[in-house]
Amino acid sequence: MLLGDARSGKLSDNITGFARALRRAGLPIDAARISLALAATQLIGVQRKNDFSAALQACLVSRQEDLVVFEQMFAAFFKDPELTRQLLSQLLPKAPTGTPGVPRKSRVQEALAAKTKLNDPHKAKEDALKLDAAMSASDRERLQHADFQSLSASEFNLVEKLARQVKLPLPRIQGRRTRLGGKGARIDWAKTMQLAARHEGEIWSMPRRQRSDQALPLLILVDISGSMERYARLLLAFLHQATRGSPRQIFAFGTDLTDLNAAFKLRDTDDMLNMASQQIQDFAGGTQLGKSLTQLRTAHAQKLTGKRTVVLLISDGLDTGTAQALDSELVWLNRHTRSLLWLNPLLRFEGYAPLATGARVLNQHVDGMLAIHNLSRLEELASAMTKLFKLHT
Repeated sequence: MLLGDARSGKLSDNITGFARALRRAGLPIDAARISLALAATQLIGVQRKNDFSAALQACLVSRQEDLVVFEQMFAAFFKDPELTRQLLSQLLPKAPTGTPGVPRKSRVQEALAAKTKLNDPHKAKEDALKLDAAMSASDRERLQHADFQSLSASEFNLVEKLARQVKLPLPRIQGRRTRLGGKGARIDWAKTMQLAARHEGEIWSMPRRQRSDQALPLLILVDISGSMERYARLLLAFLHQATRGSPRQIFAFGTDLTDLNAAFKLRDTDDMLNMASQQIQDFAGGTQLGKSLTQLRTAHAQKLTGKRTVVLLISDGLDTGTAQALDSELVWLNRHTRSLLWLNPLLRFEGYAPLATGARVLNQHVDGMLAIHNLSRLEELASAMTKLFKLHT
């Protein structure tokens, strides 16, 4: 067996531990990828740190947004300056701190902390108790205003559960159907004649009919591209509960349009997310809103209820399609709906302006742009939508 063979000694255990730490940080890594990383290390060797890092990255990273997490985790696992000598001698790598001056991502912090807790079960139990106690006060308040993109894995799971409890009381409008009501403008002649028949044909009262209130029908379009990956899952969970009982049509879009209405009929949110994950084939890819709206117009236009439908478009506006196609489809969508609201997570940045081509075209057609990057913004969404409806009615 050659010195440095990844299949023997402690190096194979270290690579496996490194891959598991990445998995705790949210990277999709299975046993096959770990096995491939071990085989690649055997071929590449560990004499050059850059080659070793590139080999592991090629085997373990499949998404652009995970590159920073990989780099920080690699630096933490293989921190010692004499890296080559340590790897060649199969010594255990150390990971006490990150690179000075570079803030370590919360996902990396948590994954490394989990590794420490596995080695010390008493400390893990103690930390868990502290976490449970803190979450009821200051930490919960912090999570209310924390950007979804910056959350660690456990924080994200907690915020997802909290988002399911957020209510979205939408304003109601007058429908076309009528019901008996004292303030109605129309006389119910049929009811009037029935009452008169009971009094030998004399009319004692003239009941009226008034228009019934009804919930606004919703068309929800959720961007599931790479830049919206974390927001998409959490907002799907939020909308599944918040819009329950309202007439709604749910679609996800990236490079194609995906109908999620069957998934949203499931009562359990976790079941809905699992089914949606199976249906969506272009998750974490690019964004072509114009193409997706074309598919909506040609295949699902009948699902728009007159001009009463309110469109909630959840996207960062980083569209890769042509501006002409997007513009023409947005003109059609505006013509067949009541309001078009853009829910944009990039509003978390102070001074944000829609300067990208797709964002600029989108901004020209929407009735309003609202922020949805943290829990507090989700809680304010209903009142913000109500104000916009009043402005455009």
